[in-house]
Amino acid sequence: MEALNELWQATGFINLEWQMIVMWVVVTALLYLAIVKKFEPLLLVPIAMGALIGNLPLDLYDATGHLKDGTLFYYFNQGVKLEIFPPLIFMGVGALTDFGPLIANPRTLLLGAAAQFGIFFTFFCAPIFGFELEQAAAIGIIGGADGPTSIFVANSLAPELLGAIAVAAYSYMAMVPMIQPPIMRALTSESERKIKMKTLRQVSQLEKMIFAIVVMVFCLLVLPSSAPLIAMFFLGNVLRESKVTERLVKAAQNEIINIITIFLGLCVGLKMGGITSDGTHMFLNGQTLSILALGIVAFCIATASGVLMAKLMNVFSKNKINPLIGSAGVSAVPMAARVSQDEGQKADPSNFLLMHAMGPNVAGVIGSALAAGYFLAMFGN
Repeated sequence: MEALNELWQATGFINLEWQMIVMWVVVTALLYLAIVKKFEPLLLVPIAMGALIGNLPLDLYDATGHLKDGTLFYYFNQGVKLEIFPPLIFMGVGALTDFGPLIANPRTLLLGAAAQFGIFFTFFCAPIFGFELEQAAAIGIIGGADGPTSIFVANSLAPELLGAIAVAAYSYMAMVPMIQPPIMRALTSESERKIKMKTLRQVSQLEKMIFAIVVMVFCLLVLPSSAPLIAMFFLGNVLRESKVTERLVKAAQNEIINIITIFLGLCVGLKMGGITSDGTHMFLNGQTLSILALGIVAFCIATASGVLMAKLMNVFSKNKINPLIGSAGVSAVPMAARVSQDEGQKADPSNFLLMHAMGPNVAGVIGSALAAGYFLAMFGN
């Protein structure tokens, strides 16, 4: 019996906490969304597995609930803490981005800008829930539907909220096809959803190169604090549009972004574990629920703002914009643009909005990065 007791003491079962078991339910929900519903599986599967590992009695965390120095996962987490992973993700996104639709129809830049209202609306609302201004800024970025940017800002301004903010940002990104359509339909009439937009002109390679370099320089002069995200984003885009760095573009689009996505998702999931010496779970608390609530508000307001801006522009424009593309002003690329396309075809199967929606979609990427730079300039050290 003594031997059996020693064996039992050596297992992890004796150190299981009820909070860990509750988190297994959360992990199951994330895996369901990723595998069954196929919502952002490349992100949610690593996050879910990181959360599962973080909620097993493996002695990964210290008494404060943070990863112990010297462990494998501690070193992985340095990619987040040292702000390496998010900019590398941005480089890959830049290498995948075509600015042609935005250049061909530059007024869609306003739709991307309007969608950022969700960020600032939530920033002003968050203090009502007891959050400090720095924390409110980090929470507000969820409205941009940009996971790497949310992580980047949270790591600088509110590292104690990083897990909840990252999970909210990526979860709502994954649920774009569920969250956006009801808002889009509620704010538009059937006739508006049937609006057909003119075919976009062909944009030359030279135009794309000049646009990328000029916009990068302008953004960095206005908000130098956004440099890690903006510079890496346009580096990836210039590699793409130069047409002479095919190997580098393929690496940025595939190997680099895929490897970083695995590590970033794993680290985000690990932030959902950890129990402090007083028995408090680092993720299961009232703050997390508030962040999830504020995050969905930010996302909904951002979606609505883009649609309403398109409707406002139509009042003063002869060439009408289909308001559905306004919802693509959030920077969930290219999922938000696909949702605009799907909703447009439900109203009229012959209507093709995808390329038009990519204009505000890529504008939203720049907009959320600039919003992040503004908050970092205002509240960063």
